[in-house]
Amino acid sequence: MSRVCQITGKKAMVGNRVSHSNAKTKRKFNTNLQQKKFYVAEEKRWVTLKVSTSGIKIINVKGIYACLKEAKEKGFYTEKKARKPAIATVKA
Repeated sequence: MSRVCQITGKKAMVGNRVSHSNAKTKRKFNTNLQQKKFYVAEEKRWVTLKVSTSGIKIINVKGIYACLKEAKEKGFYTEKKARKPAIATVKA
């Protein structure tokens, strides 16, 4: 999974590293992402999200259900498909 917040859509941005001699080289500013589990009471299930810390604050204000609905509309959050259990086959 990429380093993108599933609520706000925040991702890494590019800037310059500036040395004492004022020489500039490219660097990356990563977002402060946390993997966090939330309980969605309306759907009676747990959801694991990769969320920025500002996204956690937004969830605290709006609620998880409203944030998930909004993130789905914007295309930041897509639900994972359920995995099928692996069937072990024995070859003779």
